[in-house]
This record gives sequence, C-alpha cells and structure tokens, in this order.
Amino acid sequence: MDRSGAERPALALTWESDNTNHRWQFRLRPGVYFHDGSLLTSASVVASLNVSCNADCPWTAVKVVGPLVVFTSDSPMPNLPALLASDEFLIALVATADGKTPVGAIGTGPFQATGFNNGVLALTANENCWSGRPFADAIEIRMHRAVREQWLDLSLGRADLVEVPAEQIRLAQQQKLTVLISPPVTLIALQVSDSGALANVKLRAAIAAAVDRSALFNVIFQKQGEVTASLLPQGLTGYSFLFPADQDLNKAHELRGGLTTAPLTLHTEGDAAMQLAAQRIALNLHEAGFNVQVTNAQHADLVLRKLLIAGSDPAAALDRIVWDTGTIGSITEQTDAALFKREQMILDDKRIVPLLCLPEAFASGPRVRDLHLRADGTPDLADASLEDAR
Repeated sequence: MDRSGAERPALALTWESDNTNHRWQFRLRPGVYFHDGSLLTSASVVASLNVSCNADCPWTAVKVVGPLVVFTSDSPMPNLPALLASDEFLIALVATADGKTPVGAIGTGPFQATGFNNGVLALTANENCWSGRPFADAIEIRMHRAVREQWLDLSLGRADLVEVPAEQIRLAQQQKLTVLISPPVTLIALQVSDSGALANVKLRAAIAAAVDRSALFNVIFQKQGEVTASLLPQGLTGYSFLFPADQDLNKAHELRGGLTTAPLTLHTEGDAAMQLAAQRIALNLHEAGFNVQVTNAQHADLVLRKLLIAGSDPAAALDRIVWDTGTIGSITEQTDAALFKREQMILDDKRIVPLLCLPEAFASGPRVRDLHLRADGTPDLADASLEDAR
C-alpha cells in the first residue's frame, strides 16, 4: 500500500479477478531475487503463503499456474489485493535451491538481515533490490527497550527513530520532540467469547453497554485518537457517530437481568497502557454485576486487542478486521449502504466491542530526512535518508 492506503504494484505487477471475485490471478514482476540470489517464482510465492497462512486463510486454495499465482475461494474475495498487501503475507524464502530451510529471514526487500546479537537486529542495504537501493546503508533495531530509554537515546544521538505510544504523544510534543503521527490506524476492541455463559447475546450486550470508553480515552490514552463504537474510524466511513458509544450501566443491568456467571477472565494484548485499560474495563464490568479477573492466560472469556485498520478503502479495512477476529463472512458488496449494514450485523452479535481508534507515532532525530509513515502507521525506512554528519 502507498502512503494514502491504496494498493500499488510491488512483487505483483498486475492482478485481476473473475467468477464474481471467487478467483484471482496475480502476475509477478520478472527479474526479482531473494537476498540469497534465488529467483522469485510463482512457486516460491505459493510456498511462502502456505507457511504464513496454513489455516483460516482468506482464500480456499492458492496454486501455481505457469507464471501466475492463482487464488480460489468458495466465497467472494473482493478485497483480496488489500489483504495481501498486509505484513502477514510478506513473501519470504521457504527453501533454498538445495531444498534446505534458510537460516533467518530471507526476503526481497530493500534491507536484508545480517545479524542478531544481544537484542540488536542488524539490517544492511540490498544493493540489488528490485525497487532500487535504499538511501541508508544500514539499520540497527534495538529490541525490548523501554520508551524512556529510547527517548534518552534519541536526546544523546544514540538513536535516530524511537517509539511514541499514543498515550505519550502529548508528552513528546511538550518535550519538543519531532513527532510523526498517523491517522487512527489501530482499533482497540474487546473480543468477547460466545461460549459458555456468554453464549447468551444479552450478556455480551450488557458487557458492551458497561464499558466507559470516555474514561479510557481521557485518562489512559490522553485524548489521542477517537472514541468509537464502530469498527472503522469516522474519517474513513463518515458513519461512525451513528453507533452509540456512551456507557449505560442501567441498560447493562437490564440486559443482564439478574443472570450471574462464573468469574470471567480478561486477557490483554499489549503494553502497560493496555494493562491499565483492562483493569479499568474490569472495574466497569464489576459495576454492571460481573465478576472479572484480569489474567495472563491466553484463552480468556474477554480479550482486549489491538487491530490494524489498513488502507483507505473502508470495505477492505473492514474485511481485514473480519478476518483478524475470525468473524464469519466477508464483505461482498462494496457500497456504503452495504458496508454499514454489514458492520451493524457484526456489532449486533456483540462478539467484537470497539472502544477506541488510536494513531501510531514515532519521534525522529535531527539528522533524519524524508521520513514518512506508511498507511499502517509504520515508518517507511527505505525512502528515508540521513544528513551527512561530516
């Protein structure tokens, strides 16, 4: 995807669908090589996709047809190109020419991995990249470094690019950091199990009505992004405001109707802010008569998740969320009315409870030039350059 969120040719030069979007064929760019010198072929693409998505894929089958990569499905896939543009389906070499499994990640992109030691991933420029050599000679990515330490590194010239969590954007701006901020590209949502006691949709609806989104927005995430009860942000669809987002404890008690459940478990994906959000949600649900315990267990009744809002096409973005959350069905009609109706059907089931749409942000050092954020909020390092320090 380009910076505006539209699909553009990369490893695939052209693509087309037939049979009412049940079949797609992609023609590959010729003369593309993996970092080890292996030629990119339709067979290597299919092998990579079978590894990255071996179950619950957006397609039923993917196969090689001469120079083409062909996808087929039992249901329509109108947004398949947008799904394939996401990082889940990056193409990597699965087997070397002699049939061995490669050591490390071998792709076709502008930077290639050359080492990983003491928590530092080393990348060097790919001189023969199909899209041209990147401006930077090398990148070092330091893993698992606290945000406070990253900002200190930036101030001392030991880092050129650091993370800025959404809840710390205002603080970074107050400290005069050069901050790049994306539009809302991350959906914070509560995924609710539909098994056991929560098979009752009224109990799931009671949970949705009990959450105080405004407290999450104002206190924890410091008024960044937007409060939402819609899966997609207002700027993408124009109809997000139609879904009521206010907490309604009276309605929650009415929907619960005196029903009691065993203690529910709540797990969260993410950092300290997400942990605080989970604690606040557990308190909200306690006020509605639910007993909720925040846990590290992966299989929980409730999961507080971060979901990517990808691209500028709302139907494709909704399709991506549907696939990420395991919701049944795809977006077959692409009209605004059909999109709204489809989202309403998903939300009425109360298995996904949208809470906030947040931006992604990064701070850059003084020698960084021409750095932009991609459509998913990640920095486009291939087109960035560094001012000569000499």
